[in-house]
Amino acid sequence: MFLRSACCIGVAAAAISALIALAVPPPSWAQTSPPAAPAKPDVLPAAPTQAAPQGAATEPSDAFGEDTTLTAKPMVYVEGKGNWDSAFETISKSLKKVKTYIDKEGLKADGMPMTIFTATDDNGFDYQAAIPIAEPPKNPPRGDIAVGQSPEGHALKFVHRGSYDALDDTYEAITNYMDDKRLDTKDIIEQYVTDLASSDESKLVVNVFVLIK
Repeated sequence: MFLRSACCIGVAAAAISALIALAVPPPSWAQTSPPAAPAKPDVLPAAPTQAAPQGAATEPSDAFGEDTTLTAKPMVYVEGKGNWDSAFETISKSLKKVKTYIDKEGLKADGMPMTIFTATDDNGFDYQAAIPIAEPPKNPPRGDIAVGQSPEGHALKFVHRGSYDALDDTYEAITNYMDDKRLDTKDIIEQYVTDLASSDESKLVVNVFVLIK
């Protein structure tokens, strides 16, 4: 998704910005009570699963445009801003901080680590790096760690395999897919099937969820 070279930053930013900017500004998911489910349009074009982009390191069963519904869960997260040049390092560091807190407090994770992109432009992005948990902590965290609710609602699922840099190609394909279906989007969520910190960076598996307006 996020190219590191200066000549390609605009392409990476434009891909995810095109997805988020199609909708009204997304509501904050960082709140202590679950947000109301987003209203669905009266008529929603069908979004059937289709093949992943040619050349992608995918498996036959990988989803590309699969209809799904996200359920809100308690989550521990770190909120911040990043730039495209160091997106992988920024997100990895934030998720490590969240995991350290969860382990220290003896909390039980209830899902894969994720990044929720709440705003983007050509220069950078706003994000929440989060890990879902089974129950909120009894003692609220302090400092830059917070507790909130993960996004919920109708979404499309796309699977990416390969390096984090190669996500650019996947996001370009997603943008084209959404344009073809004339679907409006809200938040973009990356869910990390493989551990960003310890996995081979060239063999990552990332689920991309695009919330539908």
